[in-house]
Amino acid sequence: MAVAPVPPVPSTPSSAAPAPTAPPLSEGARLVDTFIAPSKTFTDLRYHTKWWSWVAPWIVISIFTLLFMYAIQKQVTFEQVSKNQVEHSKRAEQFDKLPADQQEKQLQFSAKIVAVFLYGSPFLILFYALIATVALWATFKIGAAADTTFGQTYAIVMYSWLPGIIGGILGTVSLFAGVNPEAFDINNPVGTNLAYYLDPETTGKFVRSFASSLDVLSIWTVVLIGIGFACTSKVKRSTAIGIVAGWYVAFKLIAAGLATLS
Repeated sequence: MAVAPVPPVPSTPSSAAPAPTAPPLSEGARLVDTFIAPSKTFTDLRYHTKWWSWVAPWIVISIFTLLFMYAIQKQVTFEQVSKNQVEHSKRAEQFDKLPADQQEKQLQFSAKIVAVFLYGSPFLILFYALIATVALWATFKIGAAADTTFGQTYAIVMYSWLPGIIGGILGTVSLFAGVNPEAFDINNPVGTNLAYYLDPETTGKFVRSFASSLDVLSIWTVVLIGIGFACTSKVKRSTAIGIVAGWYVAFKLIAAGLATLS
């Protein structure tokens, strides 16, 4: 007796892999993991980014930045900062020819401007992060077809700037430990880069400015941003770090060129 063939069971189409169901990290965990396990922080940002995800690192960075600014005001003074900048600029000879009272007036006015900019650093950080975000997001979108959103990029940049607080801590400690106010350079206050150890009297401004790119904390930041893009998109980590490094070198070259004009 013939047995009727059993009809094949229709196969169900495979669905896309679901997003991880792991609970989001706390803000504290993200901050700590940025230093010890950055992939955890940036992977968490891939699935749990909110519009305010950049706020926590910004607050931490701002606190240490303002502490450093306070140390500068107390141990160096903004007037001395202004005087040091003038002495290492092309205006030095012209400034020395001015009467003492005019010199004092110019330094006092300049000190007020320096104070506004330094204590306004938290807001400048937001602005600089926005510029970096626009440049990086557009580059990765167009050049690497990354699916990282603009909000994720802004958070990546802000978290990646966290190593900068180490520079703020070192700078604050060194200032209160004792520093020669006349030798203080607001543009390069901490010895984490090659330029810090070069003699400004015998080293050209272009070389010294570009040498500042060999900075431990800045290179750390470049690597973190690259890891951030690799974790939030399909771009390979080496490619992502290479793109960020390219932007960093280009920025430093432009800055070094502008330094020769001052």
